[in-house]
Amino acid sequence: MTSKTPSPQRPTTSRSARADAVRTDPRWRSLAARDRGADGRFVYSVATTGVYCRPSCAARPPRPENVEFHADCAAAERAGFRACKRCKPNQVSADSARAAQVAELCRFIDAADAPPTLAQLAERAGMSQYHLHRTFKAVTGLTPRAYAASRRAARVRDELADGESVTTAIYAAGFNSNGRFYATTDRVLGMTASNYKNGGKNSVIRFAVGECSLGAILVAASERGVCAILLGSDPAALLRDLEDRFPEAELVGGDAGFERLVANVVGFVEAPRLGLDLPLDVRGTVFQERVWQALTQIPPGSTASYSEIAQRIGAPSAVRAVATACAQNPLAVAIPCHRVVRSDGGLSGYRWGVERKRALLAREANP
Repeated sequence: MTSKTPSPQRPTTSRSARADAVRTDPRWRSLAARDRGADGRFVYSVATTGVYCRPSCAARPPRPENVEFHADCAAAERAGFRACKRCKPNQVSADSARAAQVAELCRFIDAADAPPTLAQLAERAGMSQYHLHRTFKAVTGLTPRAYAASRRAARVRDELADGESVTTAIYAAGFNSNGRFYATTDRVLGMTASNYKNGGKNSVIRFAVGECSLGAILVAASERGVCAILLGSDPAALLRDLEDRFPEAELVGGDAGFERLVANVVGFVEAPRLGLDLPLDVRGTVFQERVWQALTQIPPGSTASYSEIAQRIGAPSAVRAVATACAQNPLAVAIPCHRVVRSDGGLSGYRWGVERKRALLAREANP
């Protein structure tokens, strides 16, 4: 007499009750959308086939009453299910492998005394230069060259913040000569190195405070572009925030021309789907800029979880750091951190208040 592997057992609750329970589970939304960002967070099994899959599996969507969610592959296998041969959930996914490879290249760039060439990176990764360039940008949102430049900018900022001389900071950041640094100093720091070291001294920041449907709004701009869009209930608090950001800069009230810029920003807040066709002066660490770049790629009317953003930038374990970068975003709406939600779809903290976040998402969902 031959023994048979017992079939996976399901609870004896009614089919409709099981279907309702699955549909209300936030993981069902990831499954239905075949969300790659949810891969690695859970797997699901299908009672009628006896297999378990990744959330992004391209197989025909199962009926909800036949679905059960599991924390990981081991849990699904203990329940009697076998791995899907199509999505291979018990193996490293191509996306995860790609993200890990790019993360290693980022560490290599970070540790290098001078920015590696594209050819050197391609050789290290075992890819063609074309494929390496596309893969790196798809994962981080930046080209290898832009990432290296952002990393060097962060090194200069760190060295200057630690009190080092401008010359020491330049060479410590990997610039081979003063000339090469000063040719890019405005792009790297947004001002001269000496002014940056002195907290923005001698730089001019124009600003204006206005009103929008979300309350008070402060818009500030440097010579490079809009450097702050702050929302709140207290205009004085917004101005103090700006002063803290540029403690030594000369803050100048905007003229009539600047008021038109503010009106453009207010119009964008009222109708985010229209877009903001203005230059931005974005200043942050390498990690912050990677996160903020990923946020700009979330379409209006859509959302992404903190975990999904961490996956997209090749740092799947840095969920808390992603949340911190979102909280430190100085450009409300222009860098749409309001489109980042919890994994269950709920609204988490928002620097300018959860109610403002809810209002922005509602406007984008119902233009």
